Amino acid sequence: MASSDIIALREEIKTKEEEIQNLKEKLAAFEKVNVSLLPDLHNSSKKLPELTNNILKNSDILRYSRQLILPEFGIKGQLNLSNSSVLVIGCGGLGCPLAQYLAASGIGRLGLVDYDIVEMSNLHRQILHFEKRQGMPKSVSVVKTLKKLNSAVEYVPYHVMLNPDNVLELIQQYDVIADCSDNVPTRYLVNDACVVAGKPLVSASALRWQGQLTVYNHQGGPCYRCLFPTPPPPETVTNCADGGVLGIVPGIIGCMQALEVLKIAAGMPSSYSGTMLLYDALDGQFRNIKIRAKKLDCGVCGINSETLILEDYETFCGSSISDKCRMLSLLPNEERLTVQDYKKFLDDGVPHVLIDVRPQVEVDICHLPHSTNISLTHLEQKNELWIHYLSTKLAEIKCIENQTAKTVVVICKHGNDSQKAVKVLKELSGKEVDLIIAKDVQGGLMAWAKKIDPTFPQY
Repeated sequence: MASSDIIALREEIKTKEEEIQNLKEKLAAFEKVNVSLLPDLHNSSKKLPELTNNILKNSDILRYSRQLILPEFGIKGQLNLSNSSVLVIGCGGLGCPLAQYLAASGIGRLGLVDYDIVEMSNLHRQILHFEKRQGMPKSVSVVKTLKKLNSAVEYVPYHVMLNPDNVLELIQQYDVIADCSDNVPTRYLVNDACVVAGKPLVSASALRWQGQLTVYNHQGGPCYRCLFPTPPPPETVTNCADGGVLGIVPGIIGCMQALEVLKIAAGMPSSYSGTMLLYDALDGQFRNIKIRAKKLDCGVCGINSETLILEDYETFCGSSISDKCRMLSLLPNEERLTVQDYKKFLDDGVPHVLIDVRPQVEVDICHLPHSTNISLTHLEQKNELWIHYLSTKLAEIKCIENQTAKTVVVICKHGNDSQKAVKVLKELSGKEVDLIIAKDVQGGLMAWAKKIDPTFPQY
């Protein structure tokens, strides 16, 4: 080995050692943060003391002076606020602006619930987290930021996933509950617990360009189940990870949610009990609509209801109690390929057509070069143009040996839409198109990026 090569190798080793040392220092700092917050992070049953703020200090008067001089708010509103506690469920796109404005306004105690950690894909909308906090519990990250904004507020982070065993014990300790979650089981769970505990629930959601906000279980108003007695089919539910969201939209709705929480906590009338706010960012329009009144026969808050918390909300809703991308299971295993199976398909040169069923906007982000894009929408519509296009692609390949049908492999982002597409293709097989064997790729392109090709973009 030449001396220049040895020098270059030593420099590379030195660089790697420095990188390892930096990582060790970051890990030590992160563990220190976690250890110091461990009691709050994991003990949701810890009894919190009552808030008793009877007077405003001079520093409080100066800090909150601009809202103190509002006749509708005044000293009484500020004292009410400082003696109120709010539980924020979800420290993401909605929870961040909500928590920020409540902290700035002088709420007495702010509980922050989130089971998740900070990731790069959060940062375009979850404005209290930062690049260097990737891997940190979101509830901890929010507290670290808000303490710099208003150190007088009491912050209680909970790095836990809400479930029927811990939800009531936690919710009972707070005056107002703000639901900023992004999945159906959590919405039902939190609603039921709020009815049992007698707590007002300020609920909001944001997806793509739309947002909505309402207040449940307050001033004789309806609960979530009054409007939605049964959950929608899981395959019809979309979250931000699947459907996308413009970061500013949850920011706007989160601020509106903070305003509603603040008014309730300050003792002011609620604007959205019995009313739902709808926001369309593309049209720039807000609409208020009256929603169904409290149902006397509601299974949770009705006259004869038992107001029980269910044992299993995931089974009730047919979906995960997680904000992560949902993974559907619509096909038997024999109609599915792992990404490793599909890699072997390619390595062995198995003749097939690969159909990418994502929308064009996602295909533009990234795609496998040998794929053919026919969106799930076009397949479901059985559009003649796209059926002809598929037939043309099928004509270009040969059948696998000893088979009369041709192989079609379907892929999407996470392996959900591809399963729906396989069902459509099976209906078309032998009718509108040649006989085919259709299979989908489990986990989709994101599994391909994680397990096969780490250079493939993740989004």
